[in-house]
Amino acid sequence: MSEQLHPPVAVLGLGAMGLPMARRLAGAFPVRGFDPAEALRAAAEAAGILCADSAAEAVGGAGIVLLAVRNAAQVEEVLFGTTGVAGALEPGAAVVMTSTVGVDAVPAWTERLGALQVDLVDAPLSGGPVRAGEGDLLIVVGAEPAALDKAGPVLERLASTLTVVGARPGDGQAMKTVNQLLCGVHIAAAAEALALADALGLDQNLALAALESGAGASFMLSNRGPRMIEGYDGRVDVLSRLDIFVKDLGIVGTAARSAGLAAPVAAAAEQLFLLGQAQDLGAVDDSAVIRVLAPAKRRAGQLDLSPPGKGDAADGQETAG
Repeated sequence: MSEQLHPPVAVLGLGAMGLPMARRLAGAFPVRGFDPAEALRAAAEAAGILCADSAAEAVGGAGIVLLAVRNAAQVEEVLFGTTGVAGALEPGAAVVMTSTVGVDAVPAWTERLGALQVDLVDAPLSGGPVRAGEGDLLIVVGAEPAALDKAGPVLERLASTLTVVGARPGDGQAMKTVNQLLCGVHIAAAAEALALADALGLDQNLALAALESGAGASFMLSNRGPRMIEGYDGRVDVLSRLDIFVKDLGIVGTAARSAGLAAPVAAAAEQLFLLGQAQDLGAVDDSAVIRVLAPAKRRAGQLDLSPPGKGDAADGQETAG
């Protein structure tokens, strides 16, 4: 669809995901962005994104308003808070919610926006900043058909895989919750496996290569594994913050309890990420969860398997922590 035929797209939230999405969309549509952080607005302007002075200004006249915020509280604030944009939205517009926020608040948001003749398109996404900039995201959607028709060109510009999982806002969040259960568990399992390989005196890189060729392979093992091995010194670039999985596995636990379903494996993974957050790892890459299990990396050949009292007690205490 050409830029001249499409009303402006407003992108609210210009952080790690919002900015590359705005840049991707700006190749096909007129885009206005806003973020309350001045530094992020400056970065967006430097990247060629026209930024408004306020969120309300950004959404004025926009046919699609894309929210790229962190959690449900931020969605509530952006839409209905003291400086919320709900009153500035154009009748007939659609709000595209890309964040993972859980299902609980979605019906109320849908109803409140509906009273303003605005649709809510529930479209949580996966893929990270690089894939966002390349239009290579996985997006799962819950939306009424008419709303999906409005948002379809924008979603197709961002996604390589676009799956409509239901006709109700909230269905996308439900599917993303299931996805995040697997992702969080797989990251935690990868960390445990590579920490064990190191503790048994194996070369972690060789162990990773072997595991990737076997039945224990997973996307998260291949994607996070190299960063886990490299990241004991804390210098790995942040591609996905550890505290995102504190949030997401919390959503998983809430959903499971609401459904009356036990989720003990997800709960165990959640505890690992909570420990990481408690150790001030929340803002670093989620691959750093391996440091909760093995704070000090042991090199192959340095492992002491002697009985207690015959080895290096200090090393044993350090690596046990």
